[in-house]
Amino acid sequence: MSDPAMRVHHLGAFRRLTPRPYARARVLLFPHGGGSASYYRPWAAAAPWDVEFLAAQYPGREDRYTEPVPADLHGVAEGLVADLAGDGPRVPTVLFGHSMGAIVAYEVARRLTEAGEPPARLIVSGHPAPALTRPGRVHLGTDEELVAELRRTDATHRDILDDPGLVRAFLPVVRADYRLSETYRPAPGPPLRCPVDVLYGDADPEIDAAEAEGWREVTGAACEPRTFDGGHFYLDRHRETVVGLLTERARAGAEAASVPWPSAP
Repeated sequence: MSDPAMRVHHLGAFRRLTPRPYARARVLLFPHGGGSASYYRPWAAAAPWDVEFLAAQYPGREDRYTEPVPADLHGVAEGLVADLAGDGPRVPTVLFGHSMGAIVAYEVARRLTEAGEPPARLIVSGHPAPALTRPGRVHLGTDEELVAELRRTDATHRDILDDPGLVRAFLPVVRADYRLSETYRPAPGPPLRCPVDVLYGDADPEIDAAEAEGWREVTGAACEPRTFDGGHFYLDRHRETVVGLLTERARAGAEAASVPWPSAP
């Protein structure tokens, strides 16, 4: 028999890595480019009993390996929102995305807002504001140039990058994700209504203070930038603090929505 603790419950494109049946709020987690839902397994395990963390699984990886990657990030967001549409009774929802996942989370937030179901909060990490997204040509480079870029950003464990077989297996989806990120352009539309937190490392070459401040333009509510010591993957070092922030924001959403406490946790 399989270990129940290792079972993953599916909600369309979202993975309940560690179910919380009495949750009063939830956090939807959106992976970085080349990442997958399993990156967030330790985050979900660390979540308290009253907040459930669910991780998005983009097409083209892990259990969705055979599915084609959409043509652009708007297509990714539309697919994720479609999977959320029929998930039953809602609880207050916080969206969190890192790097490419920040833009995916933003685009999901826009669509949820347009549908009359705005998130309680958007928390973005390690990515410039949508209007300041940096164009690039990494996705057009050779395999060697793409691997060099992954080494530069510490986006992939070195033992994987040193294994030619593993590189051949995952490089196509990484290239596709770079294409999604480097060709993304935000479409016109009204601002969000929810508050936004902007997290980034003080030594991250992918975002600077001005690009973080630019997120203020995406919402009519408050926007709070916050820096951490570290580079693009500062959140590996500061995971406990980031999970605590997500939990705090989700609980605040539950309180604001007057979600009742369960009779027995």
